[in-house]
Amino acid sequence: MTRQILTFCLLCWPMSVMAQAPAADTGPLSVIDWLGEQPKTEPRKPKRPMAPAEAPVAKTALPPQVTVTVLGEGRPRAIGLVPAKVTGLPQDLWSGSTVGDITDRLDRMPDLHLPAARALFYRLLLAETTAPAGRAAEGDALALARVQALIDNGAVDPALSLIEQAGVATSPEHFALWMQISLLVGTEDRACALLTQKPYLTSDYSVRIFCAAREGNWDMAALTLGSAQALQLLPPERLALLDRFLNPDLFEGAPGLPVPRSMDAMGFRLFETIGERPQTRPLPPAFAVVDLRDVAGWKAQLEAAERLTRLGALPDNRFLGIYSDRQPAASGGLWDRVAALQRFETALGTGSVDAVAKTLRPAWIAMQEAELEVSFATLFADPLQAIPLDGAAAALRARILLLSPLYETVGAVDDQVPEAAFLAAIATGSAPEHVPDMRHADAIASAFTALSPRAALISDAQNGKLGLSILTCIALLEDGANGDTAALRDALSTLRALGLEDIARRAALQVLLLERS
Repeated sequence: MTRQILTFCLLCWPMSVMAQAPAADTGPLSVIDWLGEQPKTEPRKPKRPMAPAEAPVAKTALPPQVTVTVLGEGRPRAIGLVPAKVTGLPQDLWSGSTVGDITDRLDRMPDLHLPAARALFYRLLLAETTAPAGRAAEGDALALARVQALIDNGAVDPALSLIEQAGVATSPEHFALWMQISLLVGTEDRACALLTQKPYLTSDYSVRIFCAAREGNWDMAALTLGSAQALQLLPPERLALLDRFLNPDLFEGAPGLPVPRSMDAMGFRLFETIGERPQTRPLPPAFAVVDLRDVAGWKAQLEAAERLTRLGALPDNRFLGIYSDRQPAASGGLWDRVAALQRFETALGTGSVDAVAKTLRPAWIAMQEAELEVSFATLFADPLQAIPLDGAAAALRARILLLSPLYETVGAVDDQVPEAAFLAAIATGSAPEHVPDMRHADAIASAFTALSPRAALISDAQNGKLGLSILTCIALLEDGANGDTAALRDALSTLRALGLEDIARRAALQVLLLERS
């Protein structure tokens, strides 16, 4: 989106046109789902450059004239997994920002519980963008910040793809993040193989010892550990853990090591290797990815799938695949949720109106317990819409569809019930005629009646800081969902002024419909 379009959106559009315009941003709500649907492609082999055309015989015996030019840092390239035509975001959305400002904003982002806010956050992190200030070094630093933000939110697979696109050997910092992710997803052998070729990529003795052992060079691993012990190059807890990793026979029958309060990926993998695997539930979200591997039990996979899907870090179809993998082994809690969803999916497959009506509400309640309503709506909106339901089941379906990508189709239905009419107006981007007694309804109605974006955020967007403006809007959305009505109004108004109409509508509907404590 160019500065001219932003100015046009804010200053020139009549408010009535803005309010009734269709959703303007064409990007998907979830780029995580989009990435999950993309086929894996092998990297292309570079083409052999053609030899320059030269005269076959020199015209003189004098040496040729050589022009010397100082090499710069290289031309910056666009880094990101999702192209602009999918995200709806311009490549230069960080052009007027510094990496320091972006990193500071990312570090101050609140925990995101609103699905629309999370989806926009991931869209921003994964969008194909050019370097701030047009400098390659700035682009590399920004890539590191984006990858770290993805890891912090549990989106490990996209983080792995992004760091590999950015170049894992670009700097020791790039390699360190790649190694961290590789340890979580179980592909550390690739990282260790690269380290064998380029040992300068890390000065971390834990990584050196671990990789030497993985490569079968036990003598080097033992020698490096001995040096680290003698010179106290690592904390005592890590040295003890590495000692057990290299010499398991010496500690057979010894009491287990205490689990540190702060766990990193290397520590987790070492504990796992010596047979003392920590629980992932109290650890940061990225560690839940470990439980998605086949070596984990189904219950652990289910818990990890729920946790990561709640964070928007796992594609919905993968969540459904894990939920449908086998029959529940027990009852209560998690098992009841699995059974309810499986019964509904079976009923939907039969096309029986009675079966769907009977199983829809229990499945919906189960998804409410897990706070996975939006994922459920996204997965089943299309087939559910085709079932001719009536009564309470039809009313519930309408609420579910309002949380799905098909929300506009529900908004087109004429309904005289005040709440339904209000929801329909928001779904179509229209100014509501009446404001019902619903939580946050006044703030939402204001954002869709009289557009009042924050002037500073619009100004920043017009001056190359669109990315920072969107990050601020995401934080405001979360504050608004937690009760700050002014923040909610400003966030929705600003998103609409920036052309992110679809996100604004879906965020408003989620605030109205999702029951969060």
